[in-house]
Amino acid sequence: MSKANTTRKNILEKAFALIYKNGYQATSIDEIIATTQVTKGALYYHFKSKDDMGLAMIKEILYMVTTSNILKALDATKSPQSEIYGMMNSLLNNTTFFKIEYGCPIVNLIEEMAPLDTKFAKELRKLFVQWKKQIIDYLDEAKKTNIIKDNIDSEQVAVFILIGYNGARNLGKILGKSSYNSYLKELKNYLTLLQ
Repeated sequence: MSKANTTRKNILEKAFALIYKNGYQATSIDEIIATTQVTKGALYYHFKSKDDMGLAMIKEILYMVTTSNILKALDATKSPQSEIYGMMNSLLNNTTFFKIEYGCPIVNLIEEMAPLDTKFAKELRKLFVQWKKQIIDYLDEAKKTNIIKDNIDSEQVAVFILIGYNGARNLGKILGKSSYNSYLKELKNYLTLLQ
């Protein structure tokens, strides 16, 4: 990796850590520069603006995290309890990248930036659309193998599951891991209704 690419990656990773902890709008360019120990000129060499850097952070960090931690193949020959529940349980309880007290960085950015900036909304939407599609595809395949009822609305179920995840992550910021456990317990009950 070239020195320029290493610097760019360093800026994105350290800016992400600050933004995840403090919020996008509360994190200043000066704080990012101080943390990354690059000059303002170097930062603006790599990114035209803070928003340009924020969009790159979504594309280069959050897409990667989503792909490695969330978008894993679901086996449509296995029950939703083992597949969807297992994915959500792992994401909530075994993903060390996310901190309970900070919530989900994707959800945080959706809440903070999507209403204010259409470019942020578009990039963040891509992440959830991809995740939703993964669950829909699993459910549609599970219908074909008679693992779940064929009258299930796959998109509605996927949206419901993702809404629950978002709520659990947000409540986790103030209630701790107990919100995850409550969500997972009820998710398991809900998933049995699909069979």
